This record gives sequence, C-alpha cells and structure tokens, in this order.
Amino acid sequence: MVVKTNEEVERLKENAIIVSKTLAEVAKHIKPGVKTITLDHIAEKFIRAEGAVSAFKGYRGFPGTLCISINEEVVHGIPGERVLTNGDVVSIDCGCLKHGFYGDSAYTFPVGEVKPDVMDLLKRTKESLFRALDVALAGKRVGDISSAVQDYVESFGYSVVRELVGHGLGKQLHEKPDIPNYGRQGSGSKLHDGLVICIEPMINMGTKNVVQAADGWTIWTADKQPSAHFELTIVVRKEVPDVLSTFSFIEEVLGPNKI
Repeated sequence: MVVKTNEEVERLKENAIIVSKTLAEVAKHIKPGVKTITLDHIAEKFIRAEGAVSAFKGYRGFPGTLCISINEEVVHGIPGERVLTNGDVVSIDCGCLKHGFYGDSAYTFPVGEVKPDVMDLLKRTKESLFRALDVALAGKRVGDISSAVQDYVESFGYSVVRELVGHGLGKQLHEKPDIPNYGRQGSGSKLHDGLVICIEPMINMGTKNVVQAADGWTIWTADKQPSAHFELTIVVRKEVPDVLSTFSFIEEVLGPNKI
C-alpha cells in the first residue's frame, strides 16, 4: 500500500481526466448498429491525441484499448465485430498511461430503449459507488467501503461479484490494497490519507457466480442475467475523498439519458 505525494496525485488526476473524457467521447457514438471495435478505435485515437497510451492494450496480452462488456458480460469483454442492439447495456472500462502514472474509470451505458428493471440495476450500481465514496475516509477500513456497496445492492436482491475487485492505482495499474465490493464494516486494511484507489462495483441482477469465456478474458454471469459496472478513482482524505475521475463529461453527452 503506497501513499501518494501531492505531485503524484496531480499526475494521477491528469490521467483520470483523460480517461473520463475518453469515455465521454465514446459515449457520443454509442447507439444501435455500432460495432464495438469502432468504439475501441475512437478511444485509442482520443487517448493518443492527449499524449497518453492505452493502459489495457497489450496488458497481459489484452488486444483492445477498451474493455467492452455487453449485457451478461460483467467485465473484460474484447472489442470486435459485435454490433450494439437496442436494449443492450454496455460496460466500458478505460485505462491510460502518461508520465509513468495510470488512469482508470468505467461506466455502463444504455443502448436505445432499455428495460426498466435493467435501468434500475444500472442506477443502483452507480448509487452504490457513491455510497462507498461517503465512507472512503482516512481512518476507516476497506471493509467499510465493501459493506457500503454490498448492503445497498443486496437490499434490492442483486448480487456482488466476488472474483473481481477494485484496487490501488499509481505507477502500476493494479496496486494494493484490493477493494472488494463485499465485506464487513470495520474489517480489512486501514485507509490512509493520500491512498489512491479505484472503487468499482460489479453487480449482477441474478447470481453472483461468474464464468470465463473461451477467449480467456470475458467474464459472464453464470445465469446470463445482466450485470453493471461503474468505476471511479479517488484519493482517500480525512473529511471527504478527492475524486480524480468524473462522470460529468459523460453525463453532459448523455443529457436526459444519463444514469
């Protein structure tokens, strides 16, 4: 667990804004009929124009700039020839690297007209993230974040993915500590001022169980019910966290269709 200096936080914030703006640029093109590889190319071009490179492309052999996961795909979907259709929901996870530091953020988008119960899943998953932010304070523990997510989403009958968690962020894409979306209040590592973490609820409408696709990357829900995923990067502080990435650029694009 590495506490960041103010200078390092500024580097991380620069990257956080790049990924936030990249997701907003991609959001302009999300509609029925669009191939996921098209969205990936848009993101790569935008990231490079910002003087950064993709954090994901080539990471352990991953072929895309974005992780694009549709409907029952939880995370780590590979961009390709698949076409978005009306009623889909699509989780887009974006990472970048600039000046030796990383950025990481994710948002789940509706495509056209989405069923009300699926929209509720998206809204409540996003809300669970903001509830976690409220307790991501110096002196609290990782379990306080975890339980804030779990208690909220399970109250609606949803389930929390166990195999995939949030994480620290800095000069590495994944640093300690792990930030599970399930756990007990008051448990786990203590949070320190200056710790930079990514909180990213991955919430399923049905079972918590997941399976890995034959491509070696894509994670599916075992019962093929929809999943939602939202992620922000924050700095733990004493009174209120410093939120480095933002959904504001995305939601300017989405307008009345924002989650």
